[in-house]
Amino acid sequence: MSKLHNDLPTGKKQISLATLLTGLVSVSVLLTLTILLIASYQSNKQSLFTTTLALNYSTAEKMSQTMDSLFKSMRSSLQYTAAYLSENCHMSETEVQKQLDLLRHNSSYFNSIMVVDQDGMFRSIAPASIAAAGQPIASPVTREALDSQKSYISKPFTSPTGRLIVLMSEPLYDENGDYRGFVGGTLYLGDNNVLNMIFGKNDIDESGSYFYVVDTTGQLLFHPIPGRLGEDVGANSVVQKVLRGQSGHELVVNTLGVPLLAGYSPVTEVGWGVIVNSPISVVYEQLHRLIRSIVLYTLAPFVLLLAAAIWLARKLAGPFVSLADLVNRLGRGVRTPIPDLTGHWNREADLLARAVASTFQDLQKQTDQLTHAAMTDALTGLTNRRTLEAILQQWTSEQCPFCLVLLDIDRFKTINDSYGHQTGDEVLKHVARMVGQSVRNVDICCRFGGEEFVVLLPHSSLTDAGICAERIRTTIEQSKAPIDRPVTVSLGISCFPSHAPLPRHAPAAQGLLRC
Repeated sequence: MSKLHNDLPTGKKQISLATLLTGLVSVSVLLTLTILLIASYQSNKQSLFTTTLALNYSTAEKMSQTMDSLFKSMRSSLQYTAAYLSENCHMSETEVQKQLDLLRHNSSYFNSIMVVDQDGMFRSIAPASIAAAGQPIASPVTREALDSQKSYISKPFTSPTGRLIVLMSEPLYDENGDYRGFVGGTLYLGDNNVLNMIFGKNDIDESGSYFYVVDTTGQLLFHPIPGRLGEDVGANSVVQKVLRGQSGHELVVNTLGVPLLAGYSPVTEVGWGVIVNSPISVVYEQLHRLIRSIVLYTLAPFVLLLAAAIWLARKLAGPFVSLADLVNRLGRGVRTPIPDLTGHWNREADLLARAVASTFQDLQKQTDQLTHAAMTDALTGLTNRRTLEAILQQWTSEQCPFCLVLLDIDRFKTINDSYGHQTGDEVLKHVARMVGQSVRNVDICCRFGGEEFVVLLPHSSLTDAGICAERIRTTIEQSKAPIDRPVTVSLGISCFPSHAPLPRHAPAAQGLLRC
């Protein structure tokens, strides 16, 4: 027996059977989960890209068809009016004016409608406040429409009043077929008309998608950012394609360097183009949320499978561990009666399970205590400054609107000097309780430092913040304080983003608290 013990290999690292089985199963499950996640990521990425591109293209195509139909209806309306005036070329100026007013009010297509004779004089115009009959035309665009002697639509141009205008016209002929001028309608792209009612409310939706419209030269006519109207984006490859009459969808980098998933379609009637964009970052955010959901849903089965593998490994290795202990004792020459090995089947698994459970509970309890201590002000029990800054960073990066109420205890130094710092601490705790009683459950109360407190009001207006601040002030002032006189506070309000628009990538919390 002693010889057998001495012949055992020494100096080599040995792996127990339970560890080996557990490791093999764990690696297998981890590899399977990793492959699943990678395959799911790639598959869903392609699916999201394809779906977003197809949706943007479909939206752009429908919008361009709608705009095309509108312009056809506008032209048809002008053609009808031109035909009517040509057939009744001897109508009085008053009758012509009535006809123009009727067309303008009934269709709501145009902001103004005019009749210009062959000599370049306004014969009639609606509304009459724009120009008087008999005045000569002054706009080069109007002159171009007159000289064309055919159906005409102008490029968007800026009027002396600063409006972005499009002019459509149809020629007028008398009973002998002689050219007598034109009837024209103007669209003020920034004012109320049927085109602006449909396409003017152009906001970036919750998914980050938006559209814009360009004219034949690549000039922006509709865009979610009003300040960009009139900007030349003709260098954009998608804009160049849509102005050549092409339609489709593709991944593109815009003139500002932002990668986008774009769908585009031309408006054939006027040569304009509609482009619908979705930032690629939004698609990746959706993809990451999906992957996190997959991980969340597969985590429980994975843990259960791993636990079962560990249990089975221990179950199988139990008798061998007992036998190894026995052989080891015997090998050292210790006389030991051979025990009943059946009693050892669950010994290691039970001990390990109890030890792990106990350790995990202790660790979780310690972690919770440390987390709570790191996030909470020890004196008042409110959220501390570090957590406040983390919340501000998150909200401002997500562009979540909120209001901030900052309050400071009046003459707090006098309280400390007169009553002592221990009483001052009681005043701080009292104020913290009153603030907590004065706000909603969704509001966040923080001790910013010293006698300063901050209340965060998510999704609140300036009016709501003012009401909340006044409620806090009166509650503290009217409450029974730990000292023999009322405690009062001074408050200030700031709202994001209206009061503190932050530049991109700016340190959000510090920038807001400076405002």
